[in-house]
Amino acid sequence: MTESLNNLCNAPLHPRAAEGLHLFNAGKYFEAHEALEDAWNAERSKVRDLYRGILQIAVVYLHITRRNYNGAVKVYGRSQKWLNDWPELCRGIEVGKLRRDAEAATNEVIRLGIEKISEFDNSLLRPVQWHESQVKQNHVYICDRCGHEMVEKNCKVTCRNCGNRFDCSDLNIYFD
Repeated sequence: MTESLNNLCNAPLHPRAAEGLHLFNAGKYFEAHEALEDAWNAERSKVRDLYRGILQIAVVYLHITRRNYNGAVKVYGRSQKWLNDWPELCRGIEVGKLRRDAEAATNEVIRLGIEKISEFDNSLLRPVQWHESQVKQNHVYICDRCGHEMVEKNCKVTCRNCGNRFDCSDLNIYFD
């Protein structure tokens, strides 16, 4: 694993990704996909691929619950290019376990086949294991110049896209 991937994995989880994981674990796979897609779109670093991979697994599980054999198998295959390169643990998410759980569920779908997918045991759709302490606790700032998400470090907020900066102590806006 490269040093940059190490840095990416040690960073906090995007708040919309955390929301997506909560929805995923509640069995609300479509809604999880939407929240994870928001996190994926907000990110500019390679970690967006991790969020994309997880949202693809949410779609796999959605297809399974709808007994859509072809959709589940197809999307599972596609998800692998987004999840395979990540370490076992990244941003508090147990990525390795998610990969193994999704593989087990998909293997059961394949074993049942298109004719017997209605017999799939939904208890095989395991939740994503993750550590909520890894969630970004600070606010999400959006650049007023270019609309990209800004990053905060030691109260210095910077847009990676256009370089716009401010000191968070200069804010006179109160956040909930």
